[in-house]
Amino acid sequence: MPSTVSSASANGSQAMTAEEKKVIFASSLGTVFEWYNFYLYGTLAVIIGNQFFSALDPASRTLFSLLTFGAGFIVRPFGALVFGRLGDMIGRKYTFLVTLLIMGVSTFIVGVLPNYASIGIAAPVILIILRLLQGLALGGEYGGAATCVAEHAPHGKRGAFTAWIQTTATLGLLLSLLVILGVRSAIGEAAFADWGWRIPFLVSIVLLGISVWIRLSMNESPAFRKMKEEGKTSKASLTESFGQWKNLKLVILALVGLTAGQAVVWYTGQFYTLFFLTGALKVDGATANLLIAISLIIGTPFFIVFGTLSDRIGRKPIIMAGCLIAALTYFPLFKALTEAANPDLAAAQAKNKVTVTADPKECSFQFNPTGTAKFTSSCDIAKQVLSANAVSYENVAGAGPAMISIGDRSIVSFSSAGLPADEARTLDAQFKQAVSIVLREAGYPTKADPAKVNKPLIVAILTLLMIYVTMVCGPIAAMLVEMFPTRSRHTSMSLPYHIGNGWFGGLLPATSLVIVAQTGNLYNGLWYPIAIALVTFVIGMLFVRETKDVDLFKHD
Repeated sequence: MPSTVSSASANGSQAMTAEEKKVIFASSLGTVFEWYNFYLYGTLAVIIGNQFFSALDPASRTLFSLLTFGAGFIVRPFGALVFGRLGDMIGRKYTFLVTLLIMGVSTFIVGVLPNYASIGIAAPVILIILRLLQGLALGGEYGGAATCVAEHAPHGKRGAFTAWIQTTATLGLLLSLLVILGVRSAIGEAAFADWGWRIPFLVSIVLLGISVWIRLSMNESPAFRKMKEEGKTSKASLTESFGQWKNLKLVILALVGLTAGQAVVWYTGQFYTLFFLTGALKVDGATANLLIAISLIIGTPFFIVFGTLSDRIGRKPIIMAGCLIAALTYFPLFKALTEAANPDLAAAQAKNKVTVTADPKECSFQFNPTGTAKFTSSCDIAKQVLSANAVSYENVAGAGPAMISIGDRSIVSFSSAGLPADEARTLDAQFKQAVSIVLREAGYPTKADPAKVNKPLIVAILTLLMIYVTMVCGPIAAMLVEMFPTRSRHTSMSLPYHIGNGWFGGLLPATSLVIVAQTGNLYNGLWYPIAIALVTFVIGMLFVRETKDVDLFKHD
């Protein structure tokens, strides 16, 4: 493990210098714009799905759009490897100038990219390529910004300083929500869905210019300058990071004992809540965005609170507490969110539960991202109808044609296998209408009633979920930087962070959606973040050591 100091250095009690303020501002603002660009897609996933995946059915369109959103997360670790190596070889400053340019240009191109109706299959293919470039850029950006700020920070204040970097993802999401809300309000929903959604992407070119200008004024970090002057820069950071067990062990622990749990708590609190409100609870998009934005504004200062607190009591206790508390409270909080956002739905679920009785052998895995699978069995047709209506149901094993039971009413499904197309369409329309009528009579709403949405309670719940996010994220940058030696720090800390956040976190919405589609229960998607957070808590408590007293200049 790295060397430590017994007490904070004298610098730790001094006021922040002008250079330190400049580094934090330049690194944070540039990273805010990076996250703004990256999260625009997630915020507009449904509209983008309609524009670029219009050849698919509505359910597959949404899912494929989320998978494309996740593609940017999948490649983040590869960006961490490529740009992390450059950061350890040539410096932190110029590396994340390159990542900023890649992100900004890719985002701008999305804003001018023709849709599927204009150029066919080329549209989603180009969109996916641009999304992959965004992921690569972000994979290199975060590690450079966090490392640069931490290496400028005085000992005893690294948690407080790097916590500003942790606010950037939330501020980037908030900025994207505010820009989208502004454009929506100015031109109306119809125009926004048609062409106005492009405006937030096009605005990114202005943000890119500002970010590059600010980043050019930064100085290289003192730790890297010192190492470079001494001729100790790494010539093989990948080998040093992952080819030596001493360092590889730390990378593995950083992933499973820190960032995996941090990631799922983060993405549950900031993204899954948005999909849950608009999808499962049928709250209109503008209202959901506004409520999320308010909770982000209230919760964001807690990044600094917990980052500063970690300088006093340690990083590990705060991160572990955040993972545990989140895992223990997600189910009651999301059920309370249902009652606050759509009380009619909550009442209908309690009074008239829905079940699907079917032969398990004819029930397929409800996953059709390409739209090529044909669900023809009575079980699959029944489940797809309920899924399209965002109705939570239970599965019951039985025999014969599948049957949907809603309270004391039942509707027998049908199989379309072997039927002529016209007859299958007629039966499908009749079945959907029958289910819809019974659902409405049982009190299941087609959308959340705006007059019954308890906005203060929703904001309170969302803010609490946001505070969980700040607990696990506020201290994480400082802890990751402190775990690794200066020579390979950018590479070593970036990979576990981006595997954790790119794979475990970024794929959370799509993974949870698949779990819900397969099980029928709208809350079962929460089992994914709960399981990951508990694994991180156990491994982190047992094997990850505290790092707050590490001296970065004596780390090697």
